[in-house]
Amino acid sequence: MYLLGFDIGSSSVKASLVNGEGGDCIASAFYPKQEMKITAHQTGWAEQAPEDWWANLKLALQDVLSQSLVEPEKIGAIGISYQMHGLVIVDKNHKVLRPSIIWCDSRAASIGDKAFKEIGSSRCLSGMLNSPGNFTASKLKWVKDNEPGIYNRIHKIMLPGDYIAMKMTGEVNTTVSGLSEGVLWDFKENKVASLLLKYYGIEEKLLPAIVPAFGLQGELAKKAAKELGLAAGTKITYRAGDQPNNALSLNVLQPGEIAATAGTSGVVYGISDKIKYDPLSRVNTFAHVNHSPENTRLGVLLCINGAGILNSWLKRVTGIQSYDEMNLLAADAPAGSGGLTILPFGNGAERILQNKNTGSRILGVDFNRHTNSHIIRAAHEGIAFSFKYGMGIMEETGIKANVIRAGKANMFLSPVFRETLANITGATIELYNTDGSIGAARGAGIGSGYYSGFSDAFGNLKKLATIFPDKGQKRKYDAIYESWAKQLGEII
Repeated sequence: MYLLGFDIGSSSVKASLVNGEGGDCIASAFYPKQEMKITAHQTGWAEQAPEDWWANLKLALQDVLSQSLVEPEKIGAIGISYQMHGLVIVDKNHKVLRPSIIWCDSRAASIGDKAFKEIGSSRCLSGMLNSPGNFTASKLKWVKDNEPGIYNRIHKIMLPGDYIAMKMTGEVNTTVSGLSEGVLWDFKENKVASLLLKYYGIEEKLLPAIVPAFGLQGELAKKAAKELGLAAGTKITYRAGDQPNNALSLNVLQPGEIAATAGTSGVVYGISDKIKYDPLSRVNTFAHVNHSPENTRLGVLLCINGAGILNSWLKRVTGIQSYDEMNLLAADAPAGSGGLTILPFGNGAERILQNKNTGSRILGVDFNRHTNSHIIRAAHEGIAFSFKYGMGIMEETGIKANVIRAGKANMFLSPVFRETLANITGATIELYNTDGSIGAARGAGIGSGYYSGFSDAFGNLKKLATIFPDKGQKRKYDAIYESWAKQLGEII
């Protein structure tokens, strides 16, 4: 049996087809080839059209089917991974009513902060494990307050992955993990967070029905099957946000295990079996894919909005042709980038900075000495330093990173980034042959019962590289980091 996985990102949509028997990815593709458009009508806003995700999914799938020549009837299950925290709203005919307010949009931060104060920090943190902050529930409240005509037409709200599942099956549903990422799940009462909904004046009927993260979530409808070139009745058996799914793809499921990504945003995601939270809600806690009331598995998530998007911006403005060339240029500059410093926080409000939107800063530029090599290295170091800063907060919640697992992709392809990260955190970094769409395919294999369990699904996960911290370089990197942190401290 073959397993199909989709990863709905904010930069692109990726599809992968996995041979269930051997666990090997036999074909993969992504669209668009340039980053998907993010619309920002005002500073701090970020929107995408859900219809664009669906259009790019179809193109990626078409490429995968052409590469593999696998008959659609042999694809037994579909898994979906998606960008977290986004808001999709539809009417009773399942028509999208407005563009999705996506994860890095910070327009609702003040709404969530007000709720945090008025409901009470202890009640929010003990029940929802997070401040309502800039999450999905607060974004819906923004629509209610600012677009009442649209709000009054809402039949259901969804997360991006729920929208894709709806397009496939014609059914609207979600998961507990998904509700928790929208701060719509109360862990204390083990039910929908009715307290927050009541405070916001939002009716619970707007939320979708709940299905398990692993298990039957619906079957491919005839109309969608025709659009996709797949067999009607193909089962959708797994769904998760991109960071829980990334952890799954790296077989990070048990307390103490750590996963990381460094794509558009940067994330460190650690598993805990204890209900703990950061009193300032700078790192956030959600239900992991294998969480249940009987078996607590929570993902403590550190998110840095301004990570790979800084690298992407530099590629555009410098005119450099490829990320490989940028990685080589970064390695040409010395550690510390000749005194050039970049603070990478230029992609909306940052939770680790208590929802401040500081913008990015490029500091210490010397027009007579600094080159593209210096600025790119400063960017890669600055992203690694932001990880270090956030991981210090994670340690306060009991998550200590001794080993970090990541896919060999995005910023982890940069020797400067990964070596800087290892040296300043003291963590060993392990890189694997996986990504979000492959993880989603394997998740579908688990949810369909094709695999007997997690160990069966990840038996062929291969470690591609290990980066050990260099103790001889630690003092030098510590000094560079301290200078970076001092400059950050002056603006927050």
